[in-house]
Parts: sequence; C-alpha cells; structure tokens
Amino acid sequence: MKTFILPGTEIEVPEVIVGLMRIDTKTDEEIRTLVHAGEDAGIHFIDLANVYGTRMNECEIRYAEAMQLTASQREKVVIQTKCGIIKDPDTFKIIAFNFTYENIVSSVEQSLRALRTDYIDILMLHRPDALVEPEEVARAFDELEASGKVRAFGVSNQSPRQIELLQTAVKQPIVANQLQISLTHANLITQGYTINMNGLDQSIDRDNEIVNWSRIHKLALQAWSPFQAQFFNGPFLGNPDYADLNAKVAQLAEKYGVQPEGIAIAWILRHPAFKQVVVGSTTPSRLTAAAAGADITLSHADWYDLFTAAGHILP
Repeated sequence: MKTFILPGTEIEVPEVIVGLMRIDTKTDEEIRTLVHAGEDAGIHFIDLANVYGTRMNECEIRYAEAMQLTASQREKVVIQTKCGIIKDPDTFKIIAFNFTYENIVSSVEQSLRALRTDYIDILMLHRPDALVEPEEVARAFDELEASGKVRAFGVSNQSPRQIELLQTAVKQPIVANQLQISLTHANLITQGYTINMNGLDQSIDRDNEIVNWSRIHKLALQAWSPFQAQFFNGPFLGNPDYADLNAKVAQLAEKYGVQPEGIAIAWILRHPAFKQVVVGSTTPSRLTAAAAGADITLSHADWYDLFTAAGHILP
C-alpha cells in the first residue's frame, strides 16, 4: 500500500482508509477481522464520526471495545473522527449542525472516552454549520492542539469559501476535506469538461471548483462512497443500469489483475487531487479487493475510457 505524509502534518498515511460507519451491528470478532484485513493490506488508518451508529459515539465505542488497543498498538494506527452534527436523541435524525467552541470541545472529550485513547490524529468538522463563528472554531482548535488531544484538523463536505472563512481565524492548516465521489457520482470532476455548454446538467458547477482549489492550496481530498451510483442509492458495480461501465470495469480488472472494486478505487486515486479513498464496506474480502486498487496506476486512456463508459460527456 502506497503511503505519503499528509500535507500540513507529520502523519504518514495510506491511500486507502478503512471506514467504520457501519460496524454498530457487528460482533467484536467481525470488527477485528475487518480491521485486520485492512492491516494486512497495509491500511493503518480508520475513519469514524461521533454520529456513526444508532446512538452517539456508538461506532467509536464498538471499535474500541473490539480492538482493545495497547499503547504501542495505538501509536501505529491513525484515527480520524468527526464532530459537528447534532441528532435528536429519540429519533436520531439530524436536527442541526454546531461548530461552537463548546460543542467541538465536548464532542472531542466524548470521542476520546468512546475510543479509549488520549488523542485523535485527525478531527474533521462534519458538514458545514451556516452559523459558524470562525473565532470559536479557532479557540477550540487551539485548546485541543495545545492539550495534545488532537494532532491535525480537517473538514468534510465543505466548499472553498467555507474553508477560507474558517481560515480567517483558524491558524492550524486544514489538512483534508472528505467529499463524495465515485465513477458515476463525479460532478466534482466532470463539470470542468463542459464549461459554457448551456443546457447540460454536467456543465453546472455545484462545487465551486473545490477540486482545483484544493490542488492549489495543497489540501488533500478524501473520497467517500467510492462505489455508490449516486447519493446513497446503491452501488454501480454489478448494477444493470450501468452495463457499459461494468463491462469496461471488468475488462480493465482483468488487464490490471485486480477485482472490479480495485478499478473503482484506482480511477479515483489516479486524479491528482484525490489522495485517499474511504472504503466503508464491512466485508473483509471487498476491502482487500478495493485496497489493491491503490497499487495500480491507470493509463490516461483507461481513465478516460472509464469516464465515458460512466456516461460523462467529453465535448
């Protein structure tokens, strides 16, 4: 597994991340088997959030209970978690977003207890808060950094201007932004090909050039839901609605000696802005298959063949 130093940090990270969003119903042994499959593939980075599960901190708790990390084991793992989403305690539906000093600090304390650790490697602000006061975020980040409770800071699902607004007060670098992208959910990339082509859905800039902005500002992009057809409506792999794409994926999987999941991952990582991909599957074999995609480099021609097979327009 390829690794690199995450820009703005001293943290060495792999190109694939084990996403643990869905482990709340898994047994300790199933969680350990999944995490160890990642480790066997060279992945020492796990992704969580305080709202993953059916109650607050549930997946963080399940990870800690299952792994029972010693101090030396903890040092070998990069733990990334998120805060900022507020859910109703009864229905557990999202009711607000909160980037206040009090919520950020208290959320980190709760995550530390849940994870049974003294520090979080990367803390992400999970979806934007329209009522954010950058000075409050800065105060929280300064305190968490000074106390050693958080090593680095990132965001999730945020635009260039939202990040720039934070940076008017936050002195720490924003080291990563986690965004949804897959071969079929790729407006982040595809819009740039149809600029000025009125009447095409692909020509609409919904993302404020976050991809190119991130490259300019050396901010690592992490891709989530790399197999989703669109927004949480099932995977495109094996989906008959994407027959041409699946045929091309199968052809390239044979060419590069990987499974289809590996091709889906390789397509994302071939783009210079996307430094990491979060794989949220709870099936160890699928995680292993996906991880293999980090070890191949698609040719220009193969990358564009997948682009057009996915239905995107090249004018």
